[in-house]
Amino acid sequence: MTDRVTSAEIKSFIEEDIGPGDITAAIIPKTLTAEAEVVTREAMVLCGRAWFDAVFSYLSADISINWLAAEGEAIDQDTPICRLNGSARSLLTGERTALNLLQTLSATATFARRYADAVAGTGCKILDTRKTIPGLRKAQKYAVACGGCHNHRMGLYDGVLIKENHIIAAGSIAKAVEAARAHASVPVEVEVESLQELTEALAAGPDRIMLDNFTLEDMRAAVKQTAGAVELEASGNIDLDNCRSVAETGVDYISIGALTKNIKAIDLSMRIKLTVP
Repeated sequence: MTDRVTSAEIKSFIEEDIGPGDITAAIIPKTLTAEAEVVTREAMVLCGRAWFDAVFSYLSADISINWLAAEGEAIDQDTPICRLNGSARSLLTGERTALNLLQTLSATATFARRYADAVAGTGCKILDTRKTIPGLRKAQKYAVACGGCHNHRMGLYDGVLIKENHIIAAGSIAKAVEAARAHASVPVEVEVESLQELTEALAAGPDRIMLDNFTLEDMRAAVKQTAGAVELEASGNIDLDNCRSVAETGVDYISIGALTKNIKAIDLSMRIKLTVP
């Protein structure tokens, strides 16, 4: 997925760490080459190879990377995932930035895989949200898909999501949906907080309705009421423990902000294996 990685992004990531120069790596002779191995210290779903590759490619054209696992592959604890060979200085300089990206995107994919597995067979799709790490939205949304879940809108420009404050400002659900239809030719979704608001939303004709903090009983009632006339998305207070129960109510989607904001970075380690003068 190299088309998702831009040189400008990689440059900014590296410059954040290096600044005017890596004064520690400067103690290593320029001519020294090395081999290194990256190992995962915990079970994971691998994601972010293109970002990892791009960091070292930016630093040195001579570094080669041999991946031992495929993107999206589930990997066991204490498993080598790639081996590198090239300039020792560049390997040391790029190590932290490359690992930061790989551990973050793999964490996102790993967490997404757990949710995808939790609702498998129900027909319900797990969606991400805009609750992403600043600067890494496209990367994290790619990681969500890599883990088997699905993307909601990318940002505020490619889909309308009318929430409580929008409804208050517009005057009503109907007025908000009508204004959205007149303003942009993109999918329109509206959030409702009760079955009464669901009735109002159905009359307004959005493309999707978000059921915010509905009980399971009310979700089942909403599914019955809509009878497939509009897509339903459940949101709010949903986690790994209860997402299958939510999916089994018959809703089409469940949006989970935790997919991208509550992640714990995968424990990765890179060790120099051999130096050659």
